[in-house]
Amino acid sequence: MFCAVIPDADVVMFKFGVPYEHFLGHRGFSHSLVFALLLGILVTKVFYRDIPLQSRQGLFLVLIFFLCTASHSLLDAMTTGGRGVAVFSPFDNTRYFLPWRPIKVSPIGIKQFFGPKGLAVIKSELVWVGIPSVAYVAFIWLVKKLTNR
Repeated sequence: MFCAVIPDADVVMFKFGVPYEHFLGHRGFSHSLVFALLLGILVTKVFYRDIPLQSRQGLFLVLIFFLCTASHSLLDAMTTGGRGVAVFSPFDNTRYFLPWRPIKVSPIGIKQFFGPKGLAVIKSELVWVGIPSVAYVAFIWLVKKLTNR
């Protein structure tokens, strides 16, 4: 869960006057694939010290944490607002969206989130993220149950 939410820690940069479009701005470097890889390596090194990073198991853990982190960027690229996601930062700071953007963008700030707009975001995320995730987990569980007979 940490890897999936940490990219949005970049909102703190607004407090320091860093503009949205900046390398360190919202949906900037912390939403990039390079950041996802670095975080995957860091989490593996910190929490799985006994597993060599270059081993099969170490590389698998890095991949898992990379995918968890990168999923945040993918979902942000599917939102209805903002200025896009710097997926290829630091090599290219261009912000991208996916062509299909069904997820309502979340308001920045706690006060704005707890209101009608925040409720609309939660509903949107339940429909486009929550339900498909639960359906996927249920499908995998069912397949495993049927194949283990």
